[in-house]
Amino acid sequence: MSKIANMLDADLKGKVCLVRMDHNVVKNGIIKDTMRIDATIPTLLHIYKKGGLPVLMTHIGRPFDKKTGIINISEGDSVLPVVQYLENKFQLQGLIPDCKAESKIGITDLAPIGIAIEALKKGAADFVYLPNTRWFKGEEAKDESADIFAQSLANYADVYINDAFGSWQAHSSTYNIAKFLPAYAGLLMQKEIANLNKVFEPQRPFLAIVAGAKFDTKIGPLSSLIKIADKLILGGVIYNAYLCSKYKIQIEGVTKEDIEFANQFIIDSKDYLDKIVELPIIVENEGIEKRQGTRELDIKTLPPGTKLNYVLDASAENFTQEEIKKVFQEAGTIFVNAVMGYTALYPEGSMAMYSLIDQCPKAIKLFGGGDTIQDFKEYLPGIFTKAQNDPSYYFFTGGGAILDAIQQGSPYGMKPVQMLIQE
Repeated sequence: MSKIANMLDADLKGKVCLVRMDHNVVKNGIIKDTMRIDATIPTLLHIYKKGGLPVLMTHIGRPFDKKTGIINISEGDSVLPVVQYLENKFQLQGLIPDCKAESKIGITDLAPIGIAIEALKKGAADFVYLPNTRWFKGEEAKDESADIFAQSLANYADVYINDAFGSWQAHSSTYNIAKFLPAYAGLLMQKEIANLNKVFEPQRPFLAIVAGAKFDTKIGPLSSLIKIADKLILGGVIYNAYLCSKYKIQIEGVTKEDIEFANQFIIDSKDYLDKIVELPIIVENEGIEKRQGTRELDIKTLPPGTKLNYVLDASAENFTQEEIKKVFQEAGTIFVNAVMGYTALYPEGSMAMYSLIDQCPKAIKLFGGGDTIQDFKEYLPGIFTKAQNDPSYYFFTGGGAILDAIQQGSPYGMKPVQMLIQE
């Protein structure tokens, strides 16, 4: 089995510790949920315990415009709310380097980082928090500028700690940086990987539930997941696309491209399709702005060629059917990366499913994905609060990271994690 370098084994005393977090929880200048920040606190506290000097960094939002190549810097994508949260929670003093962006290509002058770190060394601050990593030129680059940014950043630090399991893409601050500094896994990273192994070595039967808005981003993980799961339930647009493909119907909002991907998934998975547990009762609505003209339909009664309006949920009634309840109640492991529908209008399907999962005491319950966890927390706060203290539950900080690992066939297949593997 692969072994990753553990920050507990690192000498941090007096060392500048450059720590990649996944604190991407700010939207329009407001923190949506502190869960991802709170999950990294043990790593931060350990750095202090070992006498290290923490320099934290994270990405926020998507300031890079792929079409124009312009990096759009705005206060709405600033790390300031995260810094303020840490300051208030621990009565610490944070410092954000005063880096200036050059035109529209992002930050190129890293000298203010050095100035901030000198202040940290002198005790003028308790931690340094770099500006949004995606504001820097090279962070998301595919050329040599990614290494240039990483090496320039490494010049200011002694060790690198990756605690950003959810930031699974191979960017400069998650991947390239580990080329230039001794690199270690943070405590959260190790915890996430240990729990992710429960997907690859599950207690059986293993029930996987996956939803999404686009089939193209899910076809790879789904094709891998259906092979290792005992049962698979689909939700959202990818389920709608699957229904269009299988039953030869049309659903408003499902693109031709989505259906083509669904066709390919069905072809590639032809030997495993009996694992798919269909939710037969779907909820149709006339639009996506308000509940109007709602009706519930049984997909098995629809003739080929049927044209439907928007299908925005799987009916809560599905989760009262004995054959479906049995699948849940017999499961030894339940992996959930899904909301059943468009929860802004129809949260009922997701609520019914989460409630049913909570009635499966013998199952290990693994939840991943920001929308999944946020909706669970919002619509079933009582059950969610109880679940956070229930050892049979685990809530991952990243959904895309889990699916990438599943597609790779191992948590150690993710690019940033590969950089932490000990030779």
